[in-house]
Amino acid sequence: MTPIIFISHRLAALTACVATTLLFAHSHAAEWKPVAGHIQTRWAKEVSPDNALPQYPRPQLVRKEWTNLNGLWNFCITARDAAQPTEFEGNILVPFCIESSLSGVKRPLTAEQCLWYRRTFATPDLRDGKRLLLHCGAVDWQARVILNGTTICEHTGGYDAFTCDITSAIKQGSAAENELIIAVVDGTSGAQPRGKQKIETIATPKGIRYTPCSGIWQTVWLETVPQAFIESLTMVPDVDGSALIITVNSAGTGRAKVIASDGSQVVATVEAEIGKPATLKLPSVKLWSPDEPFLYDLRVEYGSDTVTSYFGMRTITIGKDEKGITRILLNKKVIFQAGFLDQGYWPDGIYTAPTDEALRYDIEMTKKLGMNMARKHVKVEPDRWYYWCDKLGLLVWQDMPSAGPGPGSVGSGAGRNKQTGIIGDGTAVSPQANAQFEAELKAMVKGFWNHPSIVMWIVFNEGWGQYDTPRLTRLVKELDPSRLVNNASGGHDIPSGDIMDAHLYPGPFAPKPTDGRAAVCGEFGGLGLPIPGHTWVEKTWGYQGVASQLELTSRYLELIKAAYDLRESEALCALVYTQTTDVETECNGALTYDREIIKLDLPQAAAANQGRFPSPQ
Repeated sequence: MTPIIFISHRLAALTACVATTLLFAHSHAAEWKPVAGHIQTRWAKEVSPDNALPQYPRPQLVRKEWTNLNGLWNFCITARDAAQPTEFEGNILVPFCIESSLSGVKRPLTAEQCLWYRRTFATPDLRDGKRLLLHCGAVDWQARVILNGTTICEHTGGYDAFTCDITSAIKQGSAAENELIIAVVDGTSGAQPRGKQKIETIATPKGIRYTPCSGIWQTVWLETVPQAFIESLTMVPDVDGSALIITVNSAGTGRAKVIASDGSQVVATVEAEIGKPATLKLPSVKLWSPDEPFLYDLRVEYGSDTVTSYFGMRTITIGKDEKGITRILLNKKVIFQAGFLDQGYWPDGIYTAPTDEALRYDIEMTKKLGMNMARKHVKVEPDRWYYWCDKLGLLVWQDMPSAGPGPGSVGSGAGRNKQTGIIGDGTAVSPQANAQFEAELKAMVKGFWNHPSIVMWIVFNEGWGQYDTPRLTRLVKELDPSRLVNNASGGHDIPSGDIMDAHLYPGPFAPKPTDGRAAVCGEFGGLGLPIPGHTWVEKTWGYQGVASQLELTSRYLELIKAAYDLRESEALCALVYTQTTDVETECNGALTYDREIIKLDLPQAAAANQGRFPSPQ
């Protein structure tokens, strides 16, 4: 992990923090409101300091005792190396990034600055040796957690959750007030994994890069646990063996009891030794699929700790169809996957959906439009997004967020490794950057591999920061052999992994499959249609413009039909159309950016996405 350097000096560098404090000294809730300037979704009006994403944020490891810390925090921006401020300049609504409208601030954070958050909370009941954990769903990019003047933990990585045991720094006594400060720096540059974030787009919105996300952008929460508690679960379905292979992870020792249920009926139990895989044998297996997304309920008891969870039983493999052609198999049956490129951006929350209902809406619309899959594009979502995919039945291809290019990587200007002669087999910017990218890659895989909806990991998007491709593809496959691994979605294939992936606009296009690798079209389409009154700015673009919704649907049906033709003629196994919604200046969406208008004719598009086309006249 790259260390975070905070130098405690230069009190004068508090900039405007002290000067503006008095302007924000009155009632908290009355001060907050979304910052105007761009369109918003209809869910924005439901957001307030009292109900900012109140849902339990981790559906696969649920406890009853928890406290949501979302809401208004004090904030201040200082020079990057300034000392901790003693005064704060205003309020910010957590968990919306500082660049967003819903934060109530909507300001950029530069690489030379530090963003400070502050709030207080009361000491909970910690009798009988209980411990108190602080969970941060995601903070972009480097964070330092300070409780009552003591640095508790540091974390680097903008997409993975982290947890701090804060028990030792808590003030004693019932309802004692504790001061929590989180300091964040975020350069949105260099080899930092950042996906499509680009700070320059704040002043000049354009192209395929969007507004950056800095600071806290997922739920922050407290959880009371016993001295020995369940830290995580690792679940791998063994469909052939009619079993779930489960590992209960804890710093303690002993055994845990695992109980699986189908509704109210208990169907299986097992005693699991802590830290070792146990086989939860099922009397019969109900499979998970997009058409029937069945989920088993799970309960795990360990000492005085109890958590609830769920799991789905499915397999995803590469195999041959009845003609001997390489295909993708779900539950040992050929499946043609049709999905949208899903960017996960919101006009009001940027990286964060305004409400849980909004988060679910995009998944529901993807399903209503006839798709069975989404490619989550160079972004990682909160746990609840994958929960809704699990529950509603949507397959997910999960990208690793791209970093900046290194010498010899595609996109750096060199493109070809001088020693190997292979395009896209270059080196990272530095050994430190290399290590950080790989740490975040591992964190993504380990953090989300219990979700049955995720069926593919994508290491690189095109040549963006691409380097050492075969090794990193093997790394992911060794970490998680239960899923497919796509070494690079689009254009710079270096033979490795399970997938050959091509991009073409408007396309589509099918690469030639091999015995062990299936052919997919990971991006195509991009038909652009701005809808007046529903765009981020007046000047917009698309990969190929159309003049009306009627023309959009007509051209869309032609492209989808061409992709299905490639399924038969060229062994294409999947299509990914760009994209679910418009994003900022890019108007290639099936929906407008504010989610108010479905630009395609829904019945015709849904039928086409499922391979049903009108008979020729």
